[in-house]
Amino acid sequence: MSSPDTIVLIHGLWLSPLSWEHWITRYTDRGYRVIAPAWPGMEADVETLRADTDSYARLEIAQILDHYETLIRKLDTPPIIMGHSFGGAFTELLLDRGLGAAGVAIHPAAVKGVVRLPLATLRSGFPVLGNPGNYHRAVMLTPEQFHYSFTNLLDEPEATAAYDRYAVPGPGHVLFEAGLANFNPHSAMRLDFRNPDRAPLLIIGGGKDHVVPASVTREVAGHYEQSPAVTEYLEYPERSHYTVAEPGWEEIADRALTWAASR
Repeated sequence: MSSPDTIVLIHGLWLSPLSWEHWITRYTDRGYRVIAPAWPGMEADVETLRADTDSYARLEIAQILDHYETLIRKLDTPPIIMGHSFGGAFTELLLDRGLGAAGVAIHPAAVKGVVRLPLATLRSGFPVLGNPGNYHRAVMLTPEQFHYSFTNLLDEPEATAAYDRYAVPGPGHVLFEAGLANFNPHSAMRLDFRNPDRAPLLIIGGGKDHVVPASVTREVAGHYEQSPAVTEYLEYPERSHYTVAEPGWEEIADRALTWAASR
């Protein structure tokens, strides 16, 4: 079997596909076809997404997953799927659906069955979860909130630049769904950790991540020990949730691709 020639990149909450801009260039330069589709309704540029959230404010997880499944099934061959944050969780869920040749979940949001809930995660989600009115509303983080959740390892000018370039309002329903997943038997975040037939999966955690602390990614990886399918866990002690764009992102991108291609 030949190695996959296509990579699908899935962004996370409070970001758009622009967050993958460096990875797209790096992987394209290596001869890969790189696709970084937006969540449905989020196909516009950052400025437009900030100005008008009507097209995605009520977005639900099942809609996002079905959107990516449709795109992936239209490809000629199974791709490598990589996702960051909620995109990482979606990568796991898409692999569980039988999609992809290999998957890399980078600091993935917790799927159903993961019970660890660190205080840093609660603080990061509070701008949305603290107000039930956000259930059908897209919420923009303040620069200070984005700095705590994403760019906590950057100085203030660097954090401000990252916020100005990448931050967009996030659909609150997605975060509420994930937060209630363990109480919903039909949650869209449900998967079969024991699935023996899914593609190989690499989970990457970060020791300085406030949104998805490494204790959460370790628990996620531990659940997959129930499956004979290939699963590996890799942790970078000095990486924040902004890992796909902060200094040193090249090492993460190269390691992810090397692992996925070799599987």
